[in-house]
Amino acid sequence: MDERDADRQDGPRHPEQRADRHAGPRPGRRTVVITGGSDGIGASAARELAGRGHDVVVVGRSGEKTAAVAGPLGLRHFTADFARLEDVRRLARELQESVPRIDVLVNNAGGIFDRRELTPDGHEMTWQVNHLAPFLLTHLLLDRLVADRAAVLSTSSIAARIGRLSPEVLVDDRRWSPQGAYGDTKLANILVTRGLDRRHGPDGLAAAAFHPGGVATNFASGTTTALRFLYRTRLGRRLMITPEQGAETLVWLADGTPGEDWRSGGYFEKKRPARAPSRAADDALADALWRRSAELVGLSPGRPAG
Repeated sequence: MDERDADRQDGPRHPEQRADRHAGPRPGRRTVVITGGSDGIGASAARELAGRGHDVVVVGRSGEKTAAVAGPLGLRHFTADFARLEDVRRLARELQESVPRIDVLVNNAGGIFDRRELTPDGHEMTWQVNHLAPFLLTHLLLDRLVADRAAVLSTSSIAARIGRLSPEVLVDDRRWSPQGAYGDTKLANILVTRGLDRRHGPDGLAAAAFHPGGVATNFASGTTTALRFLYRTRLGRRLMITPEQGAETLVWLADGTPGEDWRSGGYFEKKRPARAPSRAADDALADALWRRSAELVGLSPGRPAG
């Protein structure tokens, strides 16, 4: 399935005004915080961005794996399990205290889970790890991100096309499946990206979501779904791209300048605009998701999108 065509519904009505929000030089050396940075495209992006001279902060669930990525590069690193929202709150406090500036926040952590289970916070695991946790982290850091005129990047997926979110039913346990739950959260990632741009773009915050491609990593290795064939068999992995290739769009976005190299609020693949699912352009759905997500993690919904 080809997503390379630009989504006409995804862009602003006045692109020249949108570009002005973010135009202008940014410091060459940026501080980039990457969640899910201990493996896969997160680890590859951390290495590449550090090699380009950026100050990269690696966040992972496993302390050992996170240190193994960050240590050889001399990078700061933190641990957090997104299945526990208290870990997310602690991570936000640690970043606020230890990282004076954030130019790019990469919400990359996520996964697909074989069976329906609840987190200690009472939320379905896929929904919390892939959506609620990064939503909470972004909002806990929001004042800093706005002040620093930062960019928030979210790892979405082509699976967003099978997302079935609606303003009336955001999580429907009656039709739960690993792929369906994953698709819902990847659609949510794009909707939150649009929400960030609509609400906070006028303040200088930029946001983008991207599809990295089918990457040969440990993703989905613990499931018994059809995805397991791709991620755990030799033939399946030969059909996929490397983590370094999968990280290319992430690196391009983090290294680029919103308003010049890419448009805030957009969805990207292969370092170019891609066609997002039609539901991603539903402002009523985006607003309903924003409000409900804020309630679920104990935040104020904030000002309505303009």
